[in-house]
Amino acid sequence: MSNLSTLASTDAQHQLHSYTNMVQLRKEGSMVIERGEGIYVFDQAGKRYIEGLSGLWSVAVGFSEPRLAEVAYRQMKELPFYHTFSHKTNIPSMELANKLVQLTRGKMAQAFFTNSGSEANDTIIKLVWYYNNALGRKNKKKIIARKLGYHGVTIAAGSLTGMERNHKDFDLPLPRILHTSTPYWYRNGKPGESEVDYATRCAQELEDLILSEGPDTVAAFIGEPIIGAGGVIVPPQTYWQKVQDVCRKYDVLVIADEVITAFGRTGHMFASDLYDIKPDFMTLSKQITSSYLPLSAVLMNQKVADVINRHSGEVGVFGHGYTASGHPVCTAVGLENIRIIEERNLVENARTTGEVLQEGLRALADHPLVGEVRGQGLIAAVEVVADKKTRAPFDPALKVGQRLQQHCQDNGLILRGIGENIAFCPPLITTPEQAGDIVSIFKQSLEALHKEL
Repeated sequence: MSNLSTLASTDAQHQLHSYTNMVQLRKEGSMVIERGEGIYVFDQAGKRYIEGLSGLWSVAVGFSEPRLAEVAYRQMKELPFYHTFSHKTNIPSMELANKLVQLTRGKMAQAFFTNSGSEANDTIIKLVWYYNNALGRKNKKKIIARKLGYHGVTIAAGSLTGMERNHKDFDLPLPRILHTSTPYWYRNGKPGESEVDYATRCAQELEDLILSEGPDTVAAFIGEPIIGAGGVIVPPQTYWQKVQDVCRKYDVLVIADEVITAFGRTGHMFASDLYDIKPDFMTLSKQITSSYLPLSAVLMNQKVADVINRHSGEVGVFGHGYTASGHPVCTAVGLENIRIIEERNLVENARTTGEVLQEGLRALADHPLVGEVRGQGLIAAVEVVADKKTRAPFDPALKVGQRLQQHCQDNGLILRGIGENIAFCPPLITTPEQAGDIVSIFKQSLEALHKEL
């Protein structure tokens, strides 16, 4: 038995896998990915797959981009580590902070670096509380998230996440974290209710929750511009405008979690630009380095930054930070990654190639299994249903989404099954021809599932 085979056979014994049924893993074993190239990855047998989810919504510039490897190597040789505590800094972190603020075109004023989206959202919770303490509002601490929203898995960020699987037996959510309805018009809209009417109802539910809790106790509202891991849920028309109006009415801060949508995913540098979101905080991660190295960032606007900076002087120190905050190698890679996105016009490519992907998937709308196709740019979902007319879902015991995901994988396309939603999120470098390949393989796999059922 080769060394790789030995490792694979013992993997489940020695490594606890994320989002995995470990009992099932021990029976079936792991799929070992050995290398990547462009939009493709290769398993231990040499089989090639299109990575249709960019790993985890995140490999913007594709796999094995030499420029990112080279800049990491240069920085490792020059300054492999330094911190940002106690008046210290390093050049890559300074440059990346400036670049991120510039990219927001005046919406944001200051950046704080963390290591993951979970840590970034954890940090935002602390900053929201710190901000309100600075203003003498000791009771204004509750944060409203949404059902099916995804904001991470740490104790605080996992509490924001609105999914039962992230709470069950972890004793979550924490107190002061609340959840309101998700903008899932296809599933939750009433018969005859338009998208605009449904958006109005969602905003009213948010306002009702704020009023029932007491506006003087509600500090912030957090949402992904497009919900990702909850099923690629695109907000109904007017949703973000109406939700923001409610938040401003009651002095509730707006947090835009752009961990998945930032850096061109929707055909815009930030999805906040697409939906005219004017956030007080913005969460960034994943595509910031194409996930070559762990890095995330909290961006805050001038209003919030002024209060937080001033209060640090009043209490004597800003008592928060991570060893790797502003890590020079990670921020150097992040800066180079953004340069590549800009130089190669990958935001525009996400828009134009995204049109090919969206049109190709929407052409499947009449298929007997397809309930809805939704998306924007290079992020999309196909929701399969048992009955197109009633939108009735399949019996969960049939594991239809999981089976469709497996058919795609068998045919050389890695996607993500989220219940009965199949998520697409290929790298920003995907060409129109490759987008056509993705649609073709998915259609073939959908037909195989249809025959099976």
